[in-house]
Amino acid sequence: MRILLLLAATSLIAAGGAQAQSCKAAKSCAEAVELWCGGYARADRDGDGVPCENLCRGKAQADEIRAGRAC
Repeated sequence: MRILLLLAATSLIAAGGAQAQSCKAAKSCAEAVELWCGGYARADRDGDGVPCENLCRGKAQADEIRAGRAC
């Protein structure tokens, strides 16, 4: 457990600080995609490929952002 927490903290530091932990905390579609790619499955509750639909305009936008990341 301690190793997992250490790895998570190291990842946050390497990414430049704390990241959003929920759709409400995300400030952009890019943050929503990062959250989703990071394993937060609830970001796409309806399974349509659009995370945090209040931030992302649609699947095309989410796909474009994902294409630039290893997700």
